Amino acid sequence: MQKVLGLIGGMSWESSAHYYRMINEQVRDALGGMHSARLLMWSFDFADIEAMQRAGDWAAATRAMVEVAHTLEGAGATALVICTNTMHLMADEVQAAVDVPLLHIADPVGEAIRALGRVR
Repeated sequence: MQKVLGLIGGMSWESSAHYYRMINEQVRDALGGMHSARLLMWSFDFADIEAMQRAGDWAAATRAMVEVAHTLEGAGATALVICTNTMHLMADEVQAAVDVPLLHIADPVGEAIRALGRVR
């Protein structure tokens, strides 16, 4: 089975573009030539998400994230990434709702901090 990464983006589109570029650069560097990543991307209209955040309606934001995670999983994503920091607040709920792994931003950040020899 081919691995397909599902990107949950649009929060903001600039952040999503950064994730898209970085992932494809890593694949190109690892595999060479004209290789690129197999990706599925959902892009929210950030105005909708921002309104939920501003209203403190994190339950609605979580429902929206879970719905999109299901959509990407159903479309063939074998893993998911949330392309923004703030929305990782509901990462546990998103992960619990799907059968594919959610790659959490804290994991590579923690690895980088440890690699630098930093501690609390």
